[in-house]
Amino acid sequence: MARSSKRFISLKISALALLLFVALILSIGLGSLHVPVLDVIKALVRMGEAKYQLILFELRLPRITAAILVGAAMAISGTIMQALVRNPLASPDLMGTTSGATAAVVAFITIMNGQISVAWLPLAALVGGCAASALTYMLAWKDGSSPLRIAMIGVSISAAFGALTIYFTIAGPTYLVSQALGWMAGTVYGTSWNHVIVLAPWVILCGLIALFQSRTLNILEVGDQIATGVGVSVERKRFLFIALSVILASSAVGIAGGISFVGLMAPHIARKIVANNNGVVLVASAIIGALLLLLADLIGRTVFVPMDIPAGIFTAILGAPFFVYLMYRQGKRG
Repeated sequence: MARSSKRFISLKISALALLLFVALILSIGLGSLHVPVLDVIKALVRMGEAKYQLILFELRLPRITAAILVGAAMAISGTIMQALVRNPLASPDLMGTTSGATAAVVAFITIMNGQISVAWLPLAALVGGCAASALTYMLAWKDGSSPLRIAMIGVSISAAFGALTIYFTIAGPTYLVSQALGWMAGTVYGTSWNHVIVLAPWVILCGLIALFQSRTLNILEVGDQIATGVGVSVERKRFLFIALSVILASSAVGIAGGISFVGLMAPHIARKIVANNNGVVLVASAIIGALLLLLADLIGRTVFVPMDIPAGIFTAILGAPFFVYLMYRQGKRG
């Protein structure tokens, strides 16, 4: 029975991976210049026309790859956070991570007045996200940390960094503020292979660590007392998972800006499709997060041509009612 259940879960994950692959091929082919599927495949194996190879490898594939990595990073970060606080309404911003990263990037854009390369944005986001999360963790510490204190203080820290973001957008030069606002909407427009090279190692490394430590995450999700009883170093492991979540969310924000709700929706959808085992959920959630952002970006750059609408707008449109639905479900259970 257990073997057939595992096989069924494997089939579900394979189906999700196939959906992602189909979305990938569609994203490569669709755009202001339509590339037939056969030409897409030829170009991918370096056998197609030169113009198609240029469009695919220099323009579309970097953007598509960045969308997949950002979506997966936000989804894994959200999965970790939901398991740690044992709440399906949790997201990567629970500890102020994304708010801190956003404030740091907007401050970087406006204060530096465009004199320093935007290549430093991922580092600024990582510093801001880590600073906000560290502040949350320190303020939540009282003979140890607890998910409830982390959640309550994290909301306050998020609000504080949100206020800082508003201040920098008001105080900065007009031409830089418009750039900051476009980035805050959440988009992978303009990403290159350099962005992919910066982001990929963080996503792969942190994702693998989270996957290998998923059994510990399962134990922590049950409760601190049980985790301590079976020999888990609760605070050390909780700090590890928080660090993984923060790094993943901050690096994603540094590349794509304010992509909202992916870290909330993807883990929840994954748990509905597969089991509650966090090892399986992490894999399914990463695929779903990548799929959500890839489709959002595809819609943004194809449906409203010649405009290129930020993907974050579509994730927010989908995520807002999804969050209300979750709140309603939680209220009925309560």
